[in-house]
Amino acid sequence: METVDLARLQFALTAGAHFLFVALTLGLATLVAVVQTWATLTRNPVHLRMTRFWGQLYIINYAMGIATGLVMEFQLGLTWSGLTEFAGNTFGASLAIETLVAFFLESTFLGLWIFGWNKLNRWAHLAAIWVVTLTAYASAFWILVSNGFLQHPVGYERAGGVLRLTDFGAMVANPTAQVAFFHVLGGAMVTGGFFVAGVSAYHLRRRTAEQDLFRKSLRIGIGVALPATLFTATFGGIGFETLQPAKAAVWSGDAARIAAAQAELAAAHGPGDYLPPAGWVQTGALTMLIAFAVMFFFSGLSAVLMLIRPAVRSLRVWHRLLTLMIPVPFVAMLGGWVFREMGRQPWAVYGLLTTEQAMSPLTGAQMRVSLTAFVTVFAALIVTNYLLLARAARRGPDAVTLGDRPLDAPPTEPALSL
Repeated sequence: METVDLARLQFALTAGAHFLFVALTLGLATLVAVVQTWATLTRNPVHLRMTRFWGQLYIINYAMGIATGLVMEFQLGLTWSGLTEFAGNTFGASLAIETLVAFFLESTFLGLWIFGWNKLNRWAHLAAIWVVTLTAYASAFWILVSNGFLQHPVGYERAGGVLRLTDFGAMVANPTAQVAFFHVLGGAMVTGGFFVAGVSAYHLRRRTAEQDLFRKSLRIGIGVALPATLFTATFGGIGFETLQPAKAAVWSGDAARIAAAQAELAAAHGPGDYLPPAGWVQTGALTMLIAFAVMFFFSGLSAVLMLIRPAVRSLRVWHRLLTLMIPVPFVAMLGGWVFREMGRQPWAVYGLLTTEQAMSPLTGAQMRVSLTAFVTVFAALIVTNYLLLARAARRGPDAVTLGDRPLDAPPTEPALSL
């Protein structure tokens, strides 16, 4: 395998794995913030326990996501120095903003939320989780602004063989980034909704003690997943209008459109194969669409079943299927990511810099060592995250340590009122 192919494989595996953590983090943060809002307004002890339980799962996933994000930063700098030298003055601005948002604002307020139980005023504590949620959205937005520039470069000039940013507003308003942001945000809500519903169904099927908590959680999960699926599909459809001509042609399978797209790119950039790999593009899109159909059907059916109270309480077949649905949104997210990123090939910056030109001057042996190291680290993080999440989810609210009252606190002290 050529060095550039090894580098692409490394980036695909690390970015794709990190994307899965991001999707669940965004979805769970929103659900935890909404549940805590209701708990703060009503002082309902069940919703308070829900906040602590789902919040602890969120923190586990967030921690692993931060670790994979740091590894991503290393591999981007080590393997793709040609990209940063050529276009770092453009999309680097939005990456820098994302770093400030994620590693300063988001992490600071998350620390206040984690350690502020029983210490902060209940409204200040609620505000902390909403700041965490909104900064998570902002972080995702700036990442997609950077990615949108790579997909469809705007607001730049070429000087001295490199790109320079001339219109920051144009880069931010790039339709390729804007549409992708809402599509990803909707997908994250679907992921979080099915995760909450699936874990809740597991406990309902096993008749664990916290039946009321998990019935409410199941309703919230499905109540989010169904409209979020439609929201995601809407922006996915709009996103098809922003596809690069070559990607659109390959996706359509129309031989005439494919030939026209290739001829246009060859005329602009010289002889060469400028078409993305048809197999990857079509497989990624079909995987995403099939997973969407499955999620839409099942969330719609679940919404109907939720109207029947005995079904929520005792329909074990439905509970088992809901638990099995947990990985489906992740499959859809990965399919969509493959469709988006493979469809840009062979360009790192579409129409301006090829993937081969974007690579660092590495040998095949160096790339094999790097690939092995990164895959090993990511595999360990993914397995660790799965085991920790599965254990915490299986053990239920009684094993939650988030927000525990200090041992010397009065037993009547309300957890959210100090």
